[in-house]
Amino acid sequence: MSSQNPVFIPGPTNIPDSVRKACDMATIDHRSPTFAKLFKPAVAGVKRVLKMKDGEVIIIPSTGTGGWEAAISNTLSAGDTVLAARFGMFSQRWIDMCQRHGLKVQIIETPWGQGAPLAAIEAALKADTKGEIKAVLATHNETATGVRSDIGGTRAAMDAAKHDALLMVDGVSSIGSMPFE
Repeated sequence: MSSQNPVFIPGPTNIPDSVRKACDMATIDHRSPTFAKLFKPAVAGVKRVLKMKDGEVIIIPSTGTGGWEAAISNTLSAGDTVLAARFGMFSQRWIDMCQRHGLKVQIIETPWGQGAPLAAIEAALKADTKGEIKAVLATHNETATGVRSDIGGTRAAMDAAKHDALLMVDGVSSIGSMPFE
């Protein structure tokens, strides 16, 4: 029986005792053959979870916020415009980070408790006749409100608008536990 207190939130959550005990092992050199034997199947497992047919898995040893920052700073430049719906705490944090990186953020204000508004995303992209919007930011699971956005619908709205913006998905609390196609 676990001595941990129950935590009834989306995350972070308690770690089962069996997992904690498995973590209590000697450190493995990340350049050793032992690590390579563990790493390759782990990456293959991530590809299965993500249903990837092509592409590469990039593992970033950081928080989810660190992952956002890596994605933003390696794909966009100060002065670029991004489109984002604000409908909760994490969509707001992503907007704030973009602004701190010097990006122009076109915000679609959305009531908390609703997901990303697909019609508004499509309309904003259709109105962008000069192609200034470089990326659409989609928060998949807004843990502050418990709302899931339709990522497939977001992609369909982008395609319907015939816009070539990059779709950037915050899947920190959803990948592996919610459909995201």
